Amino acid sequence: MSADNRRPGLSRRGLLGIGGVALGTAGILAVMDTAAQQQRGLQSTAGREASDPVPTNQVLDVQNPDSSLPPSTDAGAVQTFKYPFSFAHKRVHSGGWSREVTARELTVSTTIAGVNMRLTAGGVRELHWHTAGEWAIMLYGNARITAVDSDGRSFVADVKESDLWYFPTGIPHSIQGLSPDGAEFLLVFDDGNFSEYATVLLTDWMAHTPREVLAKNFGVSEQALEKIPKEELFIFQAEVPGPLAEDQQVAAGRLGPSPHDFAFRTLEQPVTKRMKGGEVRIVDSSTFKVSTTIAAAIVTVHPGGIRELHWHPNADEWQYFISGKARMTVFATGGRARTMDFQAGDVGYIQKSLPHYVENTGDTDLKFLEMFRSSYYQDLALSEWLTHTPPELVAAHLNINESTLEAMPKDKVVILPR
Repeated sequence: MSADNRRPGLSRRGLLGIGGVALGTAGILAVMDTAAQQQRGLQSTAGREASDPVPTNQVLDVQNPDSSLPPSTDAGAVQTFKYPFSFAHKRVHSGGWSREVTARELTVSTTIAGVNMRLTAGGVRELHWHTAGEWAIMLYGNARITAVDSDGRSFVADVKESDLWYFPTGIPHSIQGLSPDGAEFLLVFDDGNFSEYATVLLTDWMAHTPREVLAKNFGVSEQALEKIPKEELFIFQAEVPGPLAEDQQVAAGRLGPSPHDFAFRTLEQPVTKRMKGGEVRIVDSSTFKVSTTIAAAIVTVHPGGIRELHWHPNADEWQYFISGKARMTVFATGGRARTMDFQAGDVGYIQKSLPHYVENTGDTDLKFLEMFRSSYYQDLALSEWLTHTPPELVAAHLNINESTLEAMPKDKVVILPR
């Protein structure tokens, strides 16, 4: 067919695009139809008092069945303790994007804030520092991180999936995506009101300092500084950096490299506890020396397993769900309790000392983070408490017999089945 006989907009690519949109629309409609059927099924098992004849967001209802139709054990008003990163505003730049969940999005989250960030290969989170400590975990890909310690000595390292880093308040640093496909990571800050958009950025600082002052400070002419950006870069695209050893040597200069290791290779460390139901890796200042304000547990729960009933006496808990599906009930004072459902990318929050559990409700492994604004990790388990209290006293409270109490785990299991 000649070019003159072709109909505008009906190229092969255009037809494929139309087909893709049609398939995508069909997929969305199929999901909504399934959601509607599941919602009707949920309502049919709950009785007429739970019916909802007015149209609702059916997809969200099915993703959150314990909010749509709470278990009978829920009671009273417990502040919302879930916020999906999918709801957060995504700030897109040429070299990547970022989005955040802080106390402004999840009001109960007063001690910790989180940022999800993606960098392309070569994409740079510009040189900066924060007024809060920064803990991070690599979720995907590879990145190069740089920093200068409080004595002016350099730190340059490459990090991969599951690696961590920590930069204390005021320590200047940068992050850059590496080949082949950059990186995605989660940043955790020890201040619930923190904002990634309110940091000290190199370009922003330079843009708001008189040119003659910069020239005097650096010992150069004002003309040499004419091309300094007029506003912040935040995230921008650059070339993929060269070999790590070269960057380390150049950055070290006459002072040499920093003696502090701001990175932590998680998978090179032994599992803290492994059970039939899953495993947990605890990382705090006892193992990751520089991480003095953030402690973490990286938890994996196999299908059918449960993170046992427990509480944390020393700090609020901020959670990030990496993969899988879960439900969690938080029991609050005054006989109040609420159950919510979680998927990958969701943030959860439990106030200090409030009892809770996390149950895997999917058919794949559930992996999530427990984060605390503390130098050390601490928890207490319900079974641990009951089995280390005089049995007659426990039996008098719960009306259980001796054999039931004897069957309870005598130590902290963390994840069941043990």
